[in-house]
Amino acid sequence: MTKKELALLSIDALKLLYPDAVCSLVAEKPYELLMATRLSAQCTDARVNIVTEKLFKKFTTLESIADADITEIEDYIKSCGLYKTKARDLKNMANELIERYNGVVPDTIEELITLSGIGRKTANLIVGDVYGKPSVVVDTHCIRITNRIGLVNEKDPYKIEVALKKILPPDESGDFCHRIVLHGRALCTARCPKCEDCPLNSFCKYALNLKKGTLD
Repeated sequence: MTKKELALLSIDALKLLYPDAVCSLVAEKPYELLMATRLSAQCTDARVNIVTEKLFKKFTTLESIADADITEIEDYIKSCGLYKTKARDLKNMANELIERYNGVVPDTIEELITLSGIGRKTANLIVGDVYGKPSVVVDTHCIRITNRIGLVNEKDPYKIEVALKKILPPDESGDFCHRIVLHGRALCTARCPKCEDCPLNSFCKYALNLKKGTLD
């Protein structure tokens, strides 16, 4: 079986399991999703949603974030962890969007990664969820599960992104990554994957090796 064929099997199985492929971060505006994703580093999406509900109720525009006292931003996001660095990035990001892009979140990965605190994972999420472009969001779930399935044999996020773009249909890639996150939380967990309950177990490399007793 080729990796493209394996990818299609994985897509179909995950579609049945998770019909609604949506980002779990709540945001009404593109810059809110951008900032929420920055806050999600080493923090759960559930916690971020609690924080951003209050944050964006207080600071209702990019300008208000850009002009805010950084200590006030810190107070709102403290429970997200790494709050000093994240507060600095949010304030800088707001200023950069206003000064460079007239307040509009850019629609290319190359431009997005020039913003404070934004890497390729967040950039891919924005171009996919906001602008509907092909995207591959490589987070910890994606790294773990795509290796387990056998789609990649790589730990470097950028190399995984490149590899997946070669085998995933462009119109499916973004939703696939959202479903991978859901699958990583529900069944294919880091420590105790529930392979016996997983609909991918008939072709997943990890599950097949587990069944044969040849798991490394």
